[in-house]
Amino acid sequence: MDIALLIWTIAVTILVVVGIVWVLDLQARLGRLQRRHEKLFAGEAEQDAGMAVALQNLADRLSETNARTERLVARAEQIDATLAHTVQGVGFVRFRAFQDTGGDQSFALALTDGEGNGVVVSALYGRGATRIYAKPIEGWLSPKSLGEEEEQALAEARQFVIGHD
Repeated sequence: MDIALLIWTIAVTILVVVGIVWVLDLQARLGRLQRRHEKLFAGEAEQDAGMAVALQNLADRLSETNARTERLVARAEQIDATLAHTVQGVGFVRFRAFQDTGGDQSFALALTDGEGNGVVVSALYGRGATRIYAKPIEGWLSPKSLGEEEEQALAEARQFVIGHD
């Protein structure tokens, strides 16, 4: 029983020593933190002036950042407006228009902007001549009837338009 009591006493002593070391460490950290706090908020005229200058510098940088952000937003809106009227959708389909010609020499090419306005250009290749047709597109529809390949090309163009559902 004496050995168990001795082990118990040693364990409690070690815990007490560890606790004392821990408390001393915490007191040292608290002292450093208090010194930093006092140094930061000492109220001396130099520190107050330095803090005022630092705050003014931050306010100036924030003002510059806000102005730059406003310019960037205006520029992005301008780019978005311009982008809506540029070629965004491109669809291309090659096909064989006539049975007596070899290969897929004919094609349909759809070029549209972001709102589905543009043109479908078709070239029908034949032995004696190639015929080229252009049909307007407004809002993904054409006032002229479109052939199967032209419809395919328009559908492909629609898939590539940015932000189109």
